[in-house]
Formats: sequence, structure tokens, C-alpha cells
Amino acid sequence: MTSAAVPTPQPAAPEIPGTPETPGQTAPPRPRLRRSGTDRMLGGVSGGLAEHLGIDALLWRIGFVALTLAGGSGVLVYLALWVLMPPAPRGPQEQVSAVERQAERLHVALQGLSTGTQRG
Repeated sequence: MTSAAVPTPQPAAPEIPGTPETPGQTAPPRPRLRRSGTDRMLGGVSGGLAEHLGIDALLWRIGFVALTLAGGSGVLVYLALWVLMPPAPRGPQEQVSAVERQAERLHVALQGLSTGTQRG
């Protein structure tokens, strides 16, 4: 009698959310990083981060509040993201507030500075 080695089953790889099911399948593309037009309380920054990264907007808001209470940097980070993130597309009848117009002007100006420094 010869004893053959019994093959042991290999454990299945753990499933990671957002990864393709089969090797030939590609993951769906992420939405562009931009401020949210629907999930917004102030500027749509938390909603935009939530749409892009898949982390709930409430958790982003809690993070900004925690950073604000821990030293005030949450307000600065939020305002910086408000200016740096492009706005969501608007409908033809949607009104734009004065603060939103100012944020868009700053965004365009910073975008112009960054493209100007890349060319030179």
C-alpha cells in the first residue's frame, strides 16, 4: 500500500469591498472629486468626499467637527477643500449664493496659477 498525500484545500482569499469578482472584471470608476450638489449642508465638501471615497458624509462631518474642537484646524481644512474642490454641475434654474461665487472665483484663480507654473 502506498500512501498518497491528501491535498489540503487552499483557503479562499478574503473579499475586499470594491474589488472585482473575477480577474477579467474591472472595478467601476470612482466619481470625480468635486463638491456635492445634493448632499450638502454648507459647501458640499463632505458630500463630495463621501461620493468619491465611499465613506458616509456624516463621518466626514464628524471628522471636521472633531478637528475643529481639537484645535481649530477643521475649519481651515474645510474652507481649503471648499475652494480647491470644483463645484458639482448645476441645473439651469439653480441660484448661486455670493459665497459660492466667491469660492468658484478663488478656485479658478488657483487653477490658473497652477497651470501657469506648470508651463513655465
